[in-house]
Amino acid sequence: MAVAVTTKTAWKLQEIMAHSSNVSSVVLGKGSGRMLATGGDDCRVNIWSVSKPNCIMSLTGHTTPIESLQVNPNEKLIVAGSRSGSIRVWDLEAAKVLRTLPGHKANICSLHFHPFGSFVASGSLDTNIKLWDVRRKGCIFTFKGHTEAVRCLRFSPDGKWVASAADDHTVKLWDLTAGKLMFEFTGHTGPVNVVEFHPNEYLLASGSSDRTVRFWDLEKFQVVSCIEEEATPVRCVLFNPDGCCLYSGFQDSLRVYGWEPERCFDVVLVNWGKVADLSISNNQLIGVSFAQSTVSSFVVDLSRVPKSDSIPHGLIRDDQPLVPPTPTGSSLRRIYDRPSTSCSKPQSRVKHNSESERHSPSSEDDRDEKESKAEIQNQEDYKEIFQPKNAICRTPPRNEPFPAPPEDEPGTAKEALKPSQAADVQTSLPKQELPDPVQRPPIASSTSLTRTEPSVIPAARNEPIGLKASDFLPAVKNQSQTELVDEEAMSQIRKGHETMCVVLTSRHKNLDAVRAVWSTSDIKNSLDSAVAINDLSVVVDLLNIVNQKASLWKLDLCTIVLPQIEKLLQSKYESYVQTGCTSLKLILQRFLPLITDILAAPPSVGVDISREERLHKCKLCYKQLKNISNVVKNKSGLSGRHGSAFRELLLLMAVLD
Repeated sequence: MAVAVTTKTAWKLQEIMAHSSNVSSVVLGKGSGRMLATGGDDCRVNIWSVSKPNCIMSLTGHTTPIESLQVNPNEKLIVAGSRSGSIRVWDLEAAKVLRTLPGHKANICSLHFHPFGSFVASGSLDTNIKLWDVRRKGCIFTFKGHTEAVRCLRFSPDGKWVASAADDHTVKLWDLTAGKLMFEFTGHTGPVNVVEFHPNEYLLASGSSDRTVRFWDLEKFQVVSCIEEEATPVRCVLFNPDGCCLYSGFQDSLRVYGWEPERCFDVVLVNWGKVADLSISNNQLIGVSFAQSTVSSFVVDLSRVPKSDSIPHGLIRDDQPLVPPTPTGSSLRRIYDRPSTSCSKPQSRVKHNSESERHSPSSEDDRDEKESKAEIQNQEDYKEIFQPKNAICRTPPRNEPFPAPPEDEPGTAKEALKPSQAADVQTSLPKQELPDPVQRPPIASSTSLTRTEPSVIPAARNEPIGLKASDFLPAVKNQSQTELVDEEAMSQIRKGHETMCVVLTSRHKNLDAVRAVWSTSDIKNSLDSAVAINDLSVVVDLLNIVNQKASLWKLDLCTIVLPQIEKLLQSKYESYVQTGCTSLKLILQRFLPLITDILAAPPSVGVDISREERLHKCKLCYKQLKNISNVVKNKSGLSGRHGSAFRELLLLMAVLD
């Protein structure tokens, strides 16, 4: 039984096996929306053409997993940052590495190209932001100010500023001319995942794990509006090319926002899971997501998505011009002053007072670049897309949007969508034969007999782990018998219903008991009762509340929570691990300095009972933290956001060694 994501508004384009190991980063080319780059734990960067099954080029040279990728505006260069802090810039037309940029001391979490210059900005787990000159292989400037990992960087459209978002809950705006911080925007209560400049106005949007999208005025340096009704973290944002609205990517949905006043124009359900990047081309929004070694791409038809209150749903015609319409209404904000030519260089705007940070070409760097190479997997696609420079247009033709699959009957599809093309687009055909590098459609892979339960169960998923729909339906004796009696199907589905109700009823009862203790006592006794129940799900629910208010944390609480955190970090459930990491990070930031100071202090003279009690609690916490540090070390080699979280915890726990 296949459930295909095939509607006229949003559909799944394809799913590919992108790497031989886990995928850790994906990015779309913003110029065409047709170029896709993927980075993996196999230390490779693979280049793809969206909707085509085969890899065009594979870039090697990095010795640690790829953590961040970015393509420059004209899609001729790509920069990749690794777990070791190394950065490599590749020339896609020449098919060779252009620069190797060492300097960061930890994971590269974010990268961005300057809009019209040979400059790259990088953000790292070491909390620093560096501005690089790609031509001279040097670091121009290092911006310091964040206290935690820098997750996203964006240059302003005029190239004068760079905005940064970090896990320290702040958004910072840096002036490239003066080489200093312009303003710090506070208001988010969780890690800020993304920032994006408005294409025309002095406006900045930011999305956070606190499930809010905030809009900031860059003239008055104040919040314009805040949308805080969402149920999942904001994963990526993108302004419409004409600036009329903001597209926000959430778990399995796309939301369209306005900001004055704050409002949601539309919600489009897209089964893309944790979407990683967005791009717009031909009035279609392309979204990509990854899970383990596969990368999936999705399309949303923007002609069917309302972008303002004045445009009713479905009013925009399919044959409208690709040039975005002029936004209605006048803006009171300033407009960016862009340079008159794309050859303008922002070098004069940057303060060159860090010459010591420049890295002159060395034999070691040269050796690294010689060891880096580009393996062209598909010669025909490579020549078509990247060579020659001026003979043909780069990337697949931009005047051909992806054909939308039909709603009901194949006969109702557009004439341009031939049956063979429909078979390529629809991902619900389990018997479709594809080339070897391409993974089979998800329905086919989900029903494989050799499938085993994953070691980590994701917090949000599209299907039950280890289950398939056919398990709940009566076996079909005759292949021609495709229809099932409703009563038989329902009886099969209801088999495990009573058991599930018992489990949920028990959990609800346990939560009620903890809530009763909290209402009549304090948080410590509540946690004691939750631990006594011996149900980790109840502990997780309680910690998710306590983590929102740091003032609730006391040293007494740490002695109770730390043994539970050790269990959570080793859980197979992703949500448990996330909660454990958040709680441990709060404890390390608030109490580890106190614990180490008390343990290092000389013994007091006389009898001080309160001090002895505090010393005993500190020794207990220290012992528990040492045990947890072993778990963190073992998991610090993981890829993706979890790996970064464990490596950040490892840095915070370095004082224990």
